[in-house]
Amino acid sequence: MTFLRILVAMVLVGIVASCGKPPSKFRTYNGPEVTQVVVHKGARRMDLYHHHTRLRTFRVQLGGNPFGHKQREWDRRTPEGDYIIDRRNPNSRFHLSLGIDYPNEDDKARAEANGWRPGGDIFIHGRGPNFQNARGDWTDGCIAVTDREMEDIYAMVRDGTPIRILP
Repeated sequence: MTFLRILVAMVLVGIVASCGKPPSKFRTYNGPEVTQVVVHKGARRMDLYHHHTRLRTFRVQLGGNPFGHKQREWDRRTPEGDYIIDRRNPNSRFHLSLGIDYPNEDDKARAEANGWRPGGDIFIHGRGPNFQNARGDWTDGCIAVTDREMEDIYAMVRDGTPIRILP
């Protein structure tokens, strides 16, 4: 009899648990096209624009060495300059992420002239499960926002969108 009660209770818990579907991290956006992303490193701010109209603003966290342009691999700096959003990662360990086409030809030439490797894999990304409580500038050169904000950014920004990263 006790076994039967436990079994019935477990079945009921399973049924109730299966009723609620977790919210999707993939959102939809039906507003104006984002035509440019502008990051102001000094202000720790990222703006999404439709031509000259600012659509959204986000507070950001940067590379652990936030001052100056990224020069080489592992310098923990966020690049500065004009780039393109060139890829998406829906399975990022940082929730969702949008790739930035760093290094460009100038970055590669500068690094080669100094005998360095320029690095790469620079993204706009969320925090993911391991960095929910991160404070200050903590990335290896990426631009970080909260997971919820990243869901909006991922829905709004398309591949091919220009991104300007200012000091």
